[in-house]
Amino acid sequence: MSNLFTRNRLIGLAIAAVVASLDQLVKWYVIGPLNLRSVRNIELLPFFDLTYTENRGISLGMFQATSIEMRLFLVAVTAAIGVVVLVWMMRERLLGDIAGLGLILGGAIGNIRDRWELGYVIDYADLHIGTFRPFLVFNIADAAITIGVLIILARSLFVRDNADDRDDQPDIGPRARSTRADVQTEN
Repeated sequence: MSNLFTRNRLIGLAIAAVVASLDQLVKWYVIGPLNLRSVRNIELLPFFDLTYTENRGISLGMFQATSIEMRLFLVAVTAAIGVVVLVWMMRERLLGDIAGLGLILGGAIGNIRDRWELGYVIDYADLHIGTFRPFLVFNIADAAITIGVLIILARSLFVRDNADDRDDQPDIGPRARSTRADVQTEN
């Protein structure tokens, strides 16, 4: 059991908790004190606004939940994906992979909580260049999921595992490795 909660995995769980908490705190702030639900839009910078939207679907607004059954189905599907990400994270050893998975897990938790409590996900971050909007309106959870996926993709494409870091190698000392190598060369 102590091997399950290694330092890196605890860091990954902490990243997930911080992302989910920060996501919920900012959502509370934009609909509470800022009253963005009523105001609908607050211009902050020439390229960034706070724009209130309710996303009743999943990624890119697809698969809209128009009934309670569909809403519960989306909660169940996204929760299942969250469990898969958690299990994956708890099997990883390298901090880079665990950090990316922690971002994904935290973002998933934040959005699942919205969907469960409200029936939709609150989105508010609106990046734009004039009238051109390269992204849909999003939130911290969406950004964390996207960054986490990019980290996982970049690491899988550009980072090579050291032979000693792989799970298929038994954890043996340097003396045992040289003895094993000597035995293999003698045969």
